[in-house]
Amino acid sequence: MRIRAARPEEAAELSALCLRAKAHWGYDQAFLAQCRDALTVDPTAIRTGDVFVAIHALDHPIGLHQIAGDELALLYVEPAWIGQGVGRALLRHAAALAYSRGVRRLSILADPHAAGFYRAQGAVYLHDAPSDAIPGRMLPVYLLSLQPEGSDR
Repeated sequence: MRIRAARPEEAAELSALCLRAKAHWGYDQAFLAQCRDALTVDPTAIRTGDVFVAIHALDHPIGLHQIAGDELALLYVEPAWIGQGVGRALLRHAAALAYSRGVRRLSILADPHAAGFYRAQGAVYLHDAPSDAIPGRMLPVYLLSLQPEGSDR
């Protein structure tokens, strides 16, 4: 596996990956339809260098991350690859990229199913905040303190 910059022509494929990853947690089609806009990878974000993909053989995307300023906007892994280190590698990459841009703390509006993952990676729970997709739904917000690449967390 390696991580590379996403390509604008991959936006639809990456958006579909986000939806498959969200569906992995048992959400129904009505819920996923409400999440579609929030899980759509914008080609503009790709062109500005904010979206990266984890790939395996034949350059096939198996996960992605997107940062937006001091926020981890997206981090999703193809369901067949969950638990194999792809998410950790993507989060480390996102943290290093954000740090190189002057960010020292990365904010994460997390799905409740991902909360344990973010805690295990050193993120600290801050509070609940409104979902960016589902009116009335509250989600946990985590803060990940960033350090130079290669530093111990």
